Amino acid sequence: MKDKGHRAEGKGKSPLHVETQVIHTGDGARESASPLTTPIYGATTFLFANAAELEAYQAGRGEKYIYSRYANPTVQAVEEKLALLEGADRAILTSSGMAAIATALFGLLKSGDEVVCSAAIYGGTLQLISTFLSGFGVRSRFASLDELAKPESLIGPSTKMIWFESPINPTLRCVDIRRVAEACRDHKIVSAIDNTFASPVNQQPIAMGIDLVMHSATKYLNGHSDVTAGALMGSASTMAKLDPARKLFGGILEPASAYAVGRGLKTVHVRVARQNANAQALATWLEKDARVTHVFYPGLASHPDHDVARRQMSGFGGMVCFEVADYAAACRLFDRLQVVQRAASLGGVESLISLPVLTSQYGFTDEQLAAAGVTPGMIRLSVGLEHVDDLIADLDQALG
Repeated sequence: MKDKGHRAEGKGKSPLHVETQVIHTGDGARESASPLTTPIYGATTFLFANAAELEAYQAGRGEKYIYSRYANPTVQAVEEKLALLEGADRAILTSSGMAAIATALFGLLKSGDEVVCSAAIYGGTLQLISTFLSGFGVRSRFASLDELAKPESLIGPSTKMIWFESPINPTLRCVDIRRVAEACRDHKIVSAIDNTFASPVNQQPIAMGIDLVMHSATKYLNGHSDVTAGALMGSASTMAKLDPARKLFGGILEPASAYAVGRGLKTVHVRVARQNANAQALATWLEKDARVTHVFYPGLASHPDHDVARRQMSGFGGMVCFEVADYAAACRLFDRLQVVQRAASLGGVESLISLPVLTSQYGFTDEQLAAAGVTPGMIRLSVGLEHVDDLIADLDQALG
């Protein structure tokens, strides 16, 4: 016997016209269905049985849904997975990594506050903080890696947040997470980290005392280069402060994309393990090649922050950064690759290569590039799941 859905038949003396019936027949949940995976709840709005039920929802009683910009069952199911992975009380999904950053900054800061940010940071983060936030009266200071090594010295009377990455895009320098968290806790300000490059598989900032973790879920969390998404994780009290910002800015992720992120999370541990191994092998090979002038990878003993990375990471990640002689040499290598694909993103099953001066740090001034540690001959490699021998062979021929 087929489920009818809860709005199939007309009530009253006259039968409903077919135009009316086709709109309502078959809609609603199927009580006999017990899906293995979370369904995609594509509905933008949800039903209430009566006024009392709606009143209870608005008063904060019960667990009904009203509108997918506020909350959606598919999205919430994936948020539960994200909170589990990061060891957080709660997580929220957003429509992009930048939407997550904006939700965090605008949700936690107000005019007159100051945010201290690492000078070596993703370009979109730098632009958002240095341009848009300043227009709303939020002051910013950008700190060098040496300054971040002594975070307590950066905190002033109006400082409300320290925002940083570790490992940093694209140089993979690492910040002592515990020390930043401790300094922020002592001064009762928010510590916030972009954990995208590490992934929650390799690094657990909340366990080290960090208040707020951000991800571009487009990257390792989804892992298949087919969804744009962001995520924020933290304590229940911190996340409650961010709910109004996400709701009113409208940055929630739509259900079909949330479903894809949730599917990606089921394989994140096995994907990241393979990417860690491939990246370590590539970094070791590149470091021995005379055509390469410098290799940045936290898993190498030569990396300036190798000891820091060993203390706070369980794996060194799938990102490798290296330098060749100059910009022209970097472009030649970039153009010659056959297996590794030329694209700006990272964290997917396929290996991707980019030139930071043309992507993540494009438009930076010379001073900003120097502060970020980025040079014209720098190449960023996101290592995928291909056989490592094929990746080495491709880089070998491309180096010429």
